[in-house]
Amino acid sequence: MIADQTVKKAEKVQGGFRASEQVPVSIISRNVALLFSIACGIVVANIYYAQPLLDAISNEFGISHSFVGLVITITQIFYALGLLLLVPLGDLLNRRWLIAGQMLLSVLALIVVGTATSSIVLFVGIAAVGFLAVVTQTLVAFAATLAAPAERGRVVGVVTSGIVIGILLARTFAGVLMDLAGWRSVYLVSAIFTLIMACVLFRVLPHFEHKRESLSYLQLIRSMFTLFAQERTLRIRAALGMMIFIAFSILWTSLVLPLSAPPFSLSHTAIGAFGLAGVAGALAAARAGRLADRGLGQKTTGVALILLLISWLPISYVQHSLLALIVGIILLDLAVQAVHVTNQSMILTLRPEARSRLTAGYMIFYSIGSATGSIASTSIYVYFGWNGVSLLGAIVSALALLFWSLTKE
Repeated sequence: MIADQTVKKAEKVQGGFRASEQVPVSIISRNVALLFSIACGIVVANIYYAQPLLDAISNEFGISHSFVGLVITITQIFYALGLLLLVPLGDLLNRRWLIAGQMLLSVLALIVVGTATSSIVLFVGIAAVGFLAVVTQTLVAFAATLAAPAERGRVVGVVTSGIVIGILLARTFAGVLMDLAGWRSVYLVSAIFTLIMACVLFRVLPHFEHKRESLSYLQLIRSMFTLFAQERTLRIRAALGMMIFIAFSILWTSLVLPLSAPPFSLSHTAIGAFGLAGVAGALAAARAGRLADRGLGQKTTGVALILLLISWLPISYVQHSLLALIVGIILLDLAVQAVHVTNQSMILTLRPEARSRLTAGYMIFYSIGSATGSIASTSIYVYFGWNGVSLLGAIVSALALLFWSLTKE
């Protein structure tokens, strides 16, 4: 499963952290990287299924449209808590058992959501789904550990592409099942897929043992803040990650609102299909990891942020042209994925012994961005319509470009 599992040990002392880690001298196999990517896509989709289902959930549980965005926000808040409390465990525990265990618990959480009889049970289940979905980031850190340094960006690009594609296809999958069998079927079918993937991963994941940190759990969590204090690159890339995912969430959370209303009045299936356009952009951005391996991370970031800003122009024409919207979606998702892959490729080279904590720290800002974008976009749409949403997205994108230009080295 791994092309060559020959490893060497290296003693490192950096910034107060000491680790004896096993460093791969050969890359993770293409098939295993693809499996990681598929697993990430399946799990991360669980926290985005609700976006095209908001109106159906609102009607069934009597939640007003002005507050239904809280379904997404709660998911993202607990996802952030999972990043803080669960992902760092990858530097302390056996990742094979950690990954399989979290996915099995995710199955239970999905069943709770799919069978919820009240809004309280729904919110509890949704919170658990978000909390446990952080297993995707444990998979990213594990893949980076298994990859050779010269190939790490490429491998991270493949795995994180699965995450972005999972986010985008979640809308298509949810829309189709919603129209066929109701919104509950989305979570129950996903529970089956997640269970199957948990079993496959437990069988396929390599028995890779790394020298674990001699830290208590509380010390492990505290060390994340130490990493932020010591690593400028982590601070900059986390801030960029937050801003690009604010923009990403501004589009995808609110897009269902104009498309489901007159004059379009599209079905959930049709609305979900717009995620396919985003997949094209995400796949095109997979090369960003290779560019980062070649030392072109800063240039890739700059070009991608310019494309992100430009994307809001065609997106703003949604009332006049669905083709323009599709072009904007492709540009936006290309840009977001390119910056995201570059961010992770750059931070995962900083401290090999702390990759789970580096990933967790970065992704906390991602989650803050997603939650902020979700609640801001639905609120702006109520008062200012789609033009207001597009302007908000453009402002956030411009701020990200300005921040990058002021902090690039």
